[in-house]
Amino acid sequence: MRSRIFRHTDGVIPNLLAFTYVLSGYVIGLWLMATASLVVALLATLWFAHALIIAAYLFHEFAHDTIFARHESNSWGGVLMTWLTGSCYARYEHLRHKHVRHHVDRADVISLDTKALVLSLPSPLRRLVLLLEWCYLPAIELLMHAFVIALPFLREERRADRKRVTLILLVRGVVFTALAYYSIQALLLYGVAYLIMVTVLRFADAFQHTYDAYEILEGAKVPQDKLRDRAYEQANTYSNLVSVRWPALNLLLLNFPYHNAHHEQLAVPWHCLPALHHKLFGDSKGPVIPMSCLLLPFHRHRVTRLLSEDYGVVDIAASKADGFIGAVSVSFLTAV
Repeated sequence: MRSRIFRHTDGVIPNLLAFTYVLSGYVIGLWLMATASLVVALLATLWFAHALIIAAYLFHEFAHDTIFARHESNSWGGVLMTWLTGSCYARYEHLRHKHVRHHVDRADVISLDTKALVLSLPSPLRRLVLLLEWCYLPAIELLMHAFVIALPFLREERRADRKRVTLILLVRGVVFTALAYYSIQALLLYGVAYLIMVTVLRFADAFQHTYDAYEILEGAKVPQDKLRDRAYEQANTYSNLVSVRWPALNLLLLNFPYHNAHHEQLAVPWHCLPALHHKLFGDSKGPVIPMSCLLLPFHRHRVTRLLSEDYGVVDIAASKADGFIGAVSVSFLTAV
């Protein structure tokens, strides 16, 4: 029997724990970042960053309506998560629609061709972007977030969002100014936590698909240049597990690494994905690439992937991912 509030009765406790973790990590973590000694504040920054990461993945769950019984409740939850993660400049329904297209079209539907953007930049700016990425600073992801903010002022069809985005900028500007006045340390550590969140999300996103990527802003369709059926979907989807030996560690990313299971059954909530993964693949390795095998490719190709024509080559059978260049700018928090 479905609960009156939650979609799944077995999801009440897991979701309440996740909500509590996110909200306490955000509030208490930020308070410690502002008031505690530097050592405690640094530890609190890691907690705060992880709360942001879980909030991002809760947004993903809300987008799939897997948490609450009513669609409207999931929408409100999703909006809250966009505010916590700083992704509130895009409308929730736009973010949700673009992510759903990722599943329906079986493609990486992006809002901005970052490769073309980087190549079009004046040489000094292009070198700066590549240098920042070489230094592990997510310049491209930050450009994507900036694009979301700037879009209503760049495209006439998004003109209606100008007032909304301006108001959000004002509200967040006042909040950050107040935070800086109270504790400049907290403001700086917030920036560190935000960069950690962006980096972790982009690492997870980079190695979950070898889909084709298409820049689609409004209602354009993905070219029908190949058969993108369920077989194609699973063949180009990978489960980049935090740990195969200790499955509980995948809770660090709210089980999002069980990506093949998620794509096989979109309505299955995060707390049920390990069981679904086992049902689909049993004790066999399946389409799994442990994150430990992806750290080197993430490092080695951190600049290459910005300008690469494709996502590289991965050999699941041989457990080789050295040639897996990975994706960039495919975050579900920057789709518009």
